Amino acid sequence: MAQSRVLKVAAIQLTSGVAPEANVAAIADFAREAVRVGAAYILTPEVSLAFARDREELMRVAGPYHDNPALASLSALAAELGVHLHIGSLAVALDRGRFANRSVLFGPDGAVVAHYDKIHLFDADPPGDKPYRESAVYDGGGEAVVADLGLMRLGLSICYDVRFPALYQMLAEDGAEVMAVPAAFTVPTGRAHWEILLRARAIETGSFVIAAAQGGAHENGRQTYGHSMIIDPWGQILSEKADDRPGVIVASLDMAKVAEARARIPALANRRVFSLSVNQNPPE
Repeated sequence: MAQSRVLKVAAIQLTSGVAPEANVAAIADFAREAVRVGAAYILTPEVSLAFARDREELMRVAGPYHDNPALASLSALAAELGVHLHIGSLAVALDRGRFANRSVLFGPDGAVVAHYDKIHLFDADPPGDKPYRESAVYDGGGEAVVADLGLMRLGLSICYDVRFPALYQMLAEDGAEVMAVPAAFTVPTGRAHWEILLRARAIETGSFVIAAAQGGAHENGRQTYGHSMIIDPWGQILSEKADDRPGVIVASLDMAKVAEARARIPALANRRVFSLSVNQNPPE
């Protein structure tokens, strides 16, 4: 008889400020709440440790990856609670005044199981609004990451990545059964696209999606959408934080549902490689 693979997971919703110590304390409080109800894997949002206003503030609050006091505290927290604690992302100081938007997954012993640098950077010139250049501050990553947590295989992503289905197809083809989507969506894009994108990524890959969001009014002047969600491989919402306030949501994931969804709609198996032909002389 096949071993049952069911585990309880949690998504923490935050309104992160610019002080790492206060944000770490908030994560610890919600992580302990999640563990009390049985969560074995806990995800926090994008920029969990410091939601800075600009490059100058990032220079003050973003530490290096190694010997980072905030990460050391969270490593100790994971070991104390005996859980997989996934810090959705933090800004990591690199050379030359540049940063990486990095996700860090701690195991139940406090050791780093995996880390991932956000691949897709948001550069846009929205009509009637000021240009936004994430690439002016951050270096994008170049590697997709799947981590084996024992009871599940986890695909890592961060926020804007959710708009690029090919990343999730690659993660699923490499065995990911659960997709982590830590995010800090704005209110307008959150209202219009957040749920649709998350459910689409779940449906098209036959995967669970755990989406931990920033929400509310932040010290940096930003307003984020919140509405953290946990979604099953059929696209159904298992749990939702239906507001923009800090808190935690939990759900039980049965990994058998992944195989079931992929058997019913074998989109991954049926996917084909094709070329594009542009007809320069269409018939009249």
